[in-house]
Amino acid sequence: MLNTAAASRRLARRIAATQAIVTSIVAAIFLGDSVRAAAGAVLGGLAITLGSALMAWRALSGGIGAAETALLKLASGMALKWATVVLVLYLALAQWALDPLAVFSGLLAALAVNLVAIGFRN
Repeated sequence: MLNTAAASRRLARRIAATQAIVTSIVAAIFLGDSVRAAAGAVLGGLAITLGSALMAWRALSGGIGAAETALLKLASGMALKWATVVLVLYLALAQWALDPLAVFSGLLAALAVNLVAIGFRN
């Protein structure tokens, strides 16, 4: 086995921490514009960070099982992630009318962490 469940959990924690750091940096940049813009960047990054953490929790919980179970846990984790992202984006943009540029900048910065982590995980 090349990748244990413990290694996957460590990777998920590392990605979530890195996403939070990158989101904080983007929010600090938008803080020069306004507090609402910084809040938008935080919520955009939080949408992906929270969604990724929930997906990892769902996909990696329960130990080793059958392939069908693993696939269902992965698919339900992905659905949970994107439902979380959509809900947070709805709240940030429609309910609280935060700056869309800031919200999507935080979101894309946090997503970029996933892409970089996938490229450098070996």
